[in-house]
Amino acid sequence: MKILLFLFLVNWNFLIQTLVVSATFETVPPNCTLTGNSLANLTSITSNCQEILIRNFEVPSGKNIQLNVQDGATVFFADKVTFGYGEWEGYLITIRGNNLKIIGVPGNLFDCNGSRWWDGLGGNGGKAKPKFLRLTGVTNSIVNGLNIKNTPKHCLAIKSCKNVTISNVTIDDREGDFNGGHNTDAFGISESDEITITNCVVYNQDDCLALTSGTNTVFKHNYCSGGHGISIGSIGNHRVNEVDNFYVKNCTVVNSANGIRIKTNFNTTGVIKNVTYEDVTVGNITNYGVVIRGDYLNGGATGTPTPGFKISNITLRNVHGTVQPTAGNVLIILSEGVASNWTFEDVNIVGGLKKVNCTGIPEDSGFSCNNPSVLTI
Repeated sequence: MKILLFLFLVNWNFLIQTLVVSATFETVPPNCTLTGNSLANLTSITSNCQEILIRNFEVPSGKNIQLNVQDGATVFFADKVTFGYGEWEGYLITIRGNNLKIIGVPGNLFDCNGSRWWDGLGGNGGKAKPKFLRLTGVTNSIVNGLNIKNTPKHCLAIKSCKNVTISNVTIDDREGDFNGGHNTDAFGISESDEITITNCVVYNQDDCLALTSGTNTVFKHNYCSGGHGISIGSIGNHRVNEVDNFYVKNCTVVNSANGIRIKTNFNTTGVIKNVTYEDVTVGNITNYGVVIRGDYLNGGATGTPTPGFKISNITLRNVHGTVQPTAGNVLIILSEGVASNWTFEDVNIVGGLKKVNCTGIPEDSGFSCNNPSVLTI
C-alpha cells in the first residue's frame, strides 16, 4: 500500500509541475485582481473569476483574505502581501474549494511581520496572535511556490482535506529565534487524507510538521531548521486520534530540539500505525535525535506513559546524524505492550551523553537504547 501510494504521488507531482509551468498570471483581467488595501471587491472576485491575482496587497488590521473560490480556480500571489496589526485569533488567509491551484509567482512574499506579536508565549498567553493560512475541505488541489516570512504563530494548517500536494514552499521565521517567536509550527495536518508536502524549506521555532490525525500522508525532500522536528502529535483528546500510513523520505532536520518525534498526550487513547521514516538526516539536535513518548503534556511530560495508545508497524530506515553532548540520542517512554512490530534498520544517532531510561520497546524490534552515546541497529 505504501509503495503504491508513493508511486501515485510521484506521478501526481509530475502533473503538478506541468500545471505550474503552464500557468500564467499575466492574463488575469483587472476585475479579477486584488491589489491595494481594500477587501471590498473580494467576494465579487471569488464568485466570478476562475483566475485570480493577488499582488501588492495590504490586508487591513483584524481582517483576512477569505478565498471561498469556484471549483477549478487558480489563485496567483505575486509581489508582496502584508498584514495590518491586530491582536486577534484566527487565520490571515483561508482557502476552500476543489481542484484548485494556489500558485506563488516567482518573487512573491507574504511578509507577516510577526515580531509585532512575538512575546515568547505563542499560543500560551500574552498577545492574541493570528495564524497564517488554513486550507479547509480542499480536495484535488495543489499549493506551490509560496514564500512566507515571520508568521505570528502557526503557519499552514490542513484540515479535512483530501488529495492535496504542497510543494516548493519556503517558511522563514528565523528572526523569531531572537525576538520571541514561539509556536510557529510550519505545517499542521488533521483529519485529512492523501496529503503530500514536498521540496519545502522551513526555519521556525516549533514543529516542522505536526501530524495530529490523518491517513496516507507523505512528507519528503524537506529541510527543517530551528524547530522541534518532524512530529506525529501531539495526539490525543482531539475529535479524531488516529494516524495511519505516514511516510517520511529524504528529509533533513538540523539545529532543532528534536529530529523525529512521536508524542501522545498523557491519559488519552488513539492509534498510530504504518509509519516509516526513511533516509532522514539530523544534525545539531539539542534534546533527542529520536523521541517516542506516551506521557506528553504541553506544560511538561509526566514521566508516566499512558496505556491508551497503540503504536504499531513503525519503521526507521537509514536514519543518521548527530546531537549535542547535552542531548540524548534517543528516548522511548511507552507503557509496556502498547508498541508492536517495530523495525529499525541502519539507524545511527551519535553525540549525546545524556543518560536515558527507555520503556515499552517491543522485544522483537532488536533495538535497545541502553548505550546513550551510540544508537546502532
